[in-house]
Amino acid sequence: MKQVIVFAGTTEGRIIGEWLAAEGVETLCCVATEYGKELMKPEPGLDVRQGRLSAEEMQELFEEEGRPLVLDVTHPYASVVSENIHAACEKASCRYLRLIRPLASSGQRMGDAESEAVVTVDSVEEAVSWLSHTEGPVFVTTGSKELSKFTALPDFQNRVYARVLATPEVVRQCTELGLTGTHLICMQGPFSRELNLAMLRQTGAKYMVTKESGRAGGFPEKLEAAKEAGVRLVLIGRPPEQEGLSIEEGIRFLAEEFSLEKRPELPEYADTECEMPGSSLADGKGRLAEKEGGLEAAGGRKAFLVGIGMGVLENMTGEALSAFREADCILGSGRMLDAFRDWGKPLFDAYAPEKMIDFVREKPQWRRIAVALSGDVGFYSGAKRLIAAFEREGIETELIPGVSSVAYFCSRLKIAWEDVKLMSIHGRSQNLIAAVRRHFRTFTLLGGRDNVEALCDRLLEYGLSEVRIFIGERLHYPEERITEGKPEQLKGKSFDGLCVALIENPDFRNGLRGCIPDEEFLRGDAPMTKCEVRGLSVEKLGLQEDSVAWDIGAGTGSVTVEMALRAFDGEVWAVEKKPAAAELIQENCRRFGAPNVQVVEGTAPEALKELPAPTHVFIGGSSGSLREILELALAKNPAVRVVINAITLETVGEANACLKELPFTDTEIVQLQTAKARKAGPYQLMMGQNPVYLFSARGKGEA
Repeated sequence: MKQVIVFAGTTEGRIIGEWLAAEGVETLCCVATEYGKELMKPEPGLDVRQGRLSAEEMQELFEEEGRPLVLDVTHPYASVVSENIHAACEKASCRYLRLIRPLASSGQRMGDAESEAVVTVDSVEEAVSWLSHTEGPVFVTTGSKELSKFTALPDFQNRVYARVLATPEVVRQCTELGLTGTHLICMQGPFSRELNLAMLRQTGAKYMVTKESGRAGGFPEKLEAAKEAGVRLVLIGRPPEQEGLSIEEGIRFLAEEFSLEKRPELPEYADTECEMPGSSLADGKGRLAEKEGGLEAAGGRKAFLVGIGMGVLENMTGEALSAFREADCILGSGRMLDAFRDWGKPLFDAYAPEKMIDFVREKPQWRRIAVALSGDVGFYSGAKRLIAAFEREGIETELIPGVSSVAYFCSRLKIAWEDVKLMSIHGRSQNLIAAVRRHFRTFTLLGGRDNVEALCDRLLEYGLSEVRIFIGERLHYPEERITEGKPEQLKGKSFDGLCVALIENPDFRNGLRGCIPDEEFLRGDAPMTKCEVRGLSVEKLGLQEDSVAWDIGAGTGSVTVEMALRAFDGEVWAVEKKPAAAELIQENCRRFGAPNVQVVEGTAPEALKELPAPTHVFIGGSSGSLREILELALAKNPAVRVVINAITLETVGEANACLKELPFTDTEIVQLQTAKARKAGPYQLMMGQNPVYLFSARGKGEA
């Protein structure tokens, strides 16, 4: 039983067969001619079968040999043979792998209609028809198989010089056609430019007929010789486009398949200078290989981070498909690899950059690496981490964008996404509630624990029961589904583990709220910083969207809420020693949609020791520990910004002393006294409130 059957219709096919056998892989090579059999080097474990096989005979052979891996390494023009091999593999349930000899590069092909030196035709018959209207010797290099078609040329025996294989059968066929003596050149190619030139000059040829046989077939040398000799080239057009791997890609696949360390020595041609039928290079999109002289010319490794859109081939860009076709291996997480599982390329299932780096580090022969990333590489993808990881390893990176999930989903909903707030709660912490409250439309990625059920619970918890949600599942797949409803309607329904949501809130409030009226808060028995004082205190803090803030002595949580609404992408830690007040803070945070608040029940400074370093601290009550609180805040962040509210003269004196003695700068003290009107019958009386001292300062150190 053989492990591999190689249809070795090319030099590369014979080399691959010999290499596999030499490395201990039981191999059978099928060649069409006796001469092809003679060219095979004897190797232990290598059998050679000579003769042309029908599709039925191929199927029978595959079944006899235990349905091995079948390599089709026949000539690019042997399309009928390839079709038979492929059909026989399907019937015999064998794995089929097509390895295609690279064709000459577009710069060398010279098949353009405007080139006066080259005439491109689609077939041998068309070449003969065109030559029928010319005069002068014709040098034919297309082999003996179709040589009989040239007998239609007037004065065939005197005009045609044929170069063919040196086998008795071929010589006999040519002799029967009337080609003998100097009109018949029997040699094995490929031929150098110098030898081609000598033959053209010796025969006095005016025309040279050839097929586009690629570098390994000596096409560039034929072209150069024809140019130098002033001979017009009649080029029989390219073979039909075929899907498959390049020779180099095939060797890498086989080495991985059979754990082979050694590589065969191939004819000297570089992939960057050749074109593969069925690849991006063949249709003029070879930017990846040609850019900056090509990766191989640079001598390095390169990782292409590729956005795969929704994950199906039809949704990927041509540039993305080119990157995957030309890659030595494809990396990605789980379903990202589904579209490539029958491509015959090495795949590695991983999400963490560290695992990907470990994998490619062990495979230095893989120089072109493609990483499949969901959607677009610029929209919540792993591209940022991968760029850093690959480039630390000395591997150059390039990003290839894809269709993002938000662009695709909004197109299915027939809406623009230019004004949609973009979020992701799939494996990350973001304040989705704040986004929904502040925007008409909010888009988010969902997944894992952050699923549709959790989303609905969250929206209901923070009073957003009237929003409308659109859920998209399995986008662009045949089983794609879009579901619409309010949170209560969607709860309890089953959805895919990975999906997206677009939330519409017709009651959104654009912009930040400040100086929220006191009566909107739940009060209880806890003290509350009044509206006007609260507004100025929060303004003096100078919060940013992502600040990490402490509210010490939080009371009802009124300052906490306004801080959380300002720092909606940050964190606010509300410290309160009274249990009833701590519960009240939670209720007010839900009331105003502030899920970015963490309530800590305890007394400062002890309750502060485990908290993250603050960028901003508000102190509304210190229970006599003001100095210790400030010292701890400075220890965690020497550049912390603080605001202290003081009502009693004792606290005023202590705050003033602390800001003088501790390493603070830019100290400012404001005494604020407000009065509010109260109705007394037909009159309004201004009722003064206690004066409040606002101390603000910044630590002298660096964050």
